Amino acid sequence: MPSDLIVHRPEGLYCPPGDFYIDPWRPVSRAVITHAHSDHARMGSAHYLAHQDSEGTLRNRLGADIDLQTLGYGDVIDQQGVRVSLHPAGHVLGSSQVRIEHGGQVWVASGDYKLEDDGTCPPFEPVRCHTFITESTFGLPIYRWPSQPVLFADINAWWAANAAAGKASILYAYAFGKAQRLLHGVDPNIGPIVVHGAVDPLNAVYRAAGVALPPTMRVTDPGVTKAELRRALVLAPPSGAGTPWLKRFGEHSDAFASGWMLVRGARRRRGVDRGFVMSDHADWPSLQKAIGATGAERVIVTHGSTEVMVRWLCEQGLDAQVFATEYGADDNEDDSNAGAPSSASDSSGSDASGSATSATPDNAEQDSAKPPEPTP
Repeated sequence: MPSDLIVHRPEGLYCPPGDFYIDPWRPVSRAVITHAHSDHARMGSAHYLAHQDSEGTLRNRLGADIDLQTLGYGDVIDQQGVRVSLHPAGHVLGSSQVRIEHGGQVWVASGDYKLEDDGTCPPFEPVRCHTFITESTFGLPIYRWPSQPVLFADINAWWAANAAAGKASILYAYAFGKAQRLLHGVDPNIGPIVVHGAVDPLNAVYRAAGVALPPTMRVTDPGVTKAELRRALVLAPPSGAGTPWLKRFGEHSDAFASGWMLVRGARRRRGVDRGFVMSDHADWPSLQKAIGATGAERVIVTHGSTEVMVRWLCEQGLDAQVFATEYGADDNEDDSNAGAPSSASDSSGSDASGSATSATPDNAEQDSAKPPEPTP
């Protein structure tokens, strides 16, 4: 019987024949990175391999001088006889599934993924394999996302009503990926768009990659008027809530964009006026569709609702198991340090990256009726 191409080690998911790790949570000699969220991209490894669109965020996060090799989607390299290639995951800019082939076996480690094309990164591409390693962040049947048109119709209507009433619309969303998806989808004709200091440098990374985003401004930009701020949509990381930075906008309505907003009580715990159900992860039907499209007979689940997912997969006749990992934290934090350092001048009470220094993880308050909050 052939040996497994990926095994679990204390450092992370290891490929023995290729002598490399995928998204290791401890420093290693060679790391293949699926995407630049902080739970998958960690500091300290000697060499990194990632998709070319992840370079900007990885160098800003892990250091400009990291030893980083990049690939385009579908490009193949040989690592000690193992064929390695990266394929679109549809999660955030540069997010990839890692395909490895050796000894007649094909394994795919998906990282984090979603199936709906949001226009800010190439959509998920099913890759045929014998063994598929999948997340299960929202691996419960209750999680089913609204379509993009429905989601943005709701957000635009909320913003337009607030603008007509002379109130700013503060929308909390993770700085890397979620904020850019919101920018790409909202109607910029409603009013000006203001971004927090944690979001701005990441917008630059997306624009440099050719992603169309509407014009944005910072609250400290010269010439910004109070009248504009009263009509603005303001994108900020969750740590911006309750900081002195918000006082600049006066009367406002606030909202949070997250897959967890589908769960009763999540909006109450956040203390916001509105909750928009929006996730950069696959919902329950999409997880089943993605797994089925691979043709894999064996599935390994890494994080999220792992027990439910494994039980369901076994009921479908698949060989399923769990790898205990340290993934799933990128939605428990703002991930705002994924961007280049920015001025603290527009985020009083925050550090230089724009993240509130007193912020606690987003899962500090848990609802006992639902699983812990990893990444929306």
